[in-house]
Amino acid sequence: MSTGNPLEIANIELNNTASTPDKIKVNIETSNSDHIPGQTLWNYIFKNPTNKWFIRTAIIVTVLQFAVFKYLYPYAGFINGDSYSYLETAYHNLSINTYPIGYSMFLRIFSVFTRSDTALIATQYLLVQSSLMAFIFSLFYFYNPEKVTKIILFSFMLFNPVFLYLANYVSSDAFFLSLSMIWFTQLLWIINRPSKRLIVVNALILFLAFTVRYNALFYPAIALVALLIGRNSAGQKIGGIAISFLLIGVFIFYTSNKYYTLTGYRQFTPFTGWQTANNALYAYRYVDSSQRKNVPKRFQVLDRMVRTYFDTTRDIKKYPQEQLVASTVYMWAPDSPLSIYTETRFKKDTTASQLKKWASVSSFFEDYGRLLIRQYPEEYVKFYLIPNALKYYAPPLEFLGQYSTGVDSVSYIAQVWFDYKTNKLKTHFKDYNVNVLNFFPVLTGTMNIVLLFSLISFLILRGHKQYPRLNQGILLIITLWVINFGFSVFASPIALRFQLFPILASFSFTLFLLEFLIKEATKTEGTNTLKNKSLLNPIGDTADNHYNY
Repeated sequence: MSTGNPLEIANIELNNTASTPDKIKVNIETSNSDHIPGQTLWNYIFKNPTNKWFIRTAIIVTVLQFAVFKYLYPYAGFINGDSYSYLETAYHNLSINTYPIGYSMFLRIFSVFTRSDTALIATQYLLVQSSLMAFIFSLFYFYNPEKVTKIILFSFMLFNPVFLYLANYVSSDAFFLSLSMIWFTQLLWIINRPSKRLIVVNALILFLAFTVRYNALFYPAIALVALLIGRNSAGQKIGGIAISFLLIGVFIFYTSNKYYTLTGYRQFTPFTGWQTANNALYAYRYVDSSQRKNVPKRFQVLDRMVRTYFDTTRDIKKYPQEQLVASTVYMWAPDSPLSIYTETRFKKDTTASQLKKWASVSSFFEDYGRLLIRQYPEEYVKFYLIPNALKYYAPPLEFLGQYSTGVDSVSYIAQVWFDYKTNKLKTHFKDYNVNVLNFFPVLTGTMNIVLLFSLISFLILRGHKQYPRLNQGILLIITLWVINFGFSVFASPIALRFQLFPILASFSFTLFLLEFLIKEATKTEGTNTLKNKSLLNPIGDTADNHYNY
């Protein structure tokens, strides 16, 4: 007699019916007692004993980790240039500045309640952990992996020290990561259980992310894929795309008008011009004088400055920054030819602000950079694109390799904003090096290789036919990886803090692919199939009681 246990019922059904693949699949679905068909996400999380244990553990560990971390690092960390620009924008309530204004607006709103840097860092860390928990529980809900995969993914998100160091910086990184994870989680819901309200909220989150960092510029393309492969009506697909582009378009129009008022040039962000010129110079540096090509008259003054700079900085012992490849030194260093040219151009205009100077030359630098790329395409590929692609494979720690970028003091605006009694920063370590994160570039490089070969194996073994829903999630990950690769390699600097979002999303689905491969390797006929049930069991919450991969 059956006791009502789902696994026992499955075994009885298997013994009393023909062992056809369809029957076995139904029994496997029924055997998963961790997920009850038809339950809501809330019930799945808070009424499931295993998931309740995850939540309790997450709360306790998050509090303990943060308490220990702040004992070791009592003060927030600051990135020279970035952090102070955000604070300047917030302090003066500027409508435009060097970086997007979204994070500065967050700082300004937060300051209404408190100026405590500990409270700010705690909020940033809580936002990161909350967004990560929402992400992994949505993965558990829709893809229903085995317990071992759940534990690995949960532990990686919860105990990972990178989030503490990231959140400890007065920078948009942690805030942007939180928004990106929330946005991507919503895309999974749009694919699997779409609704009009969800599509609207997702567009709003995308808009917020775009105001925080311009990396979100390619997010609409990923959202488009999610809308197209999801079970949305034609009206929802069109509406979702239209709302996203409308909100971003309004922000671009607003920002462009502000820059037009400031400089007389209509542009969305001066970063484009500076970044283009910076990237081109990393290739131009290796062009021999005998192979130099003439440039138009409008660029000759700048070009002479650039060549003089290269000729006088060959000694890398004296100029160690010249050892860097595919970096951003030429954008920010005061002694770079781009900075020197900017100051020379505004030598007679003593009233011009730094923002006006920076923005006014952007279009000129973009034209110069594009010219160099056209003139020396081989050098550009060899000395910029390839090194940058290698960085994408294993992103460097950059500022995360040191506490507060290795500087033991802060600027006056930080001291005023956070009510510091002194401008000195203190820690309980002898130096500011952060060695605990050294594993991350190696882990990321390994993951990229495993992801590639797992995807190939998934296709060869026709996993995309067996698990259509998992295939949709993987398609979204591939889209994210490819578009982010193109954007990062061609248009932006690459560092771990910029790549955490795609790394986390890719890592999660890499685990699912590995689970699929393990299942395929151990799969046998008959009752052994039931015993080795898949980590990726379909769950039920639709009218037909089952989602299918």
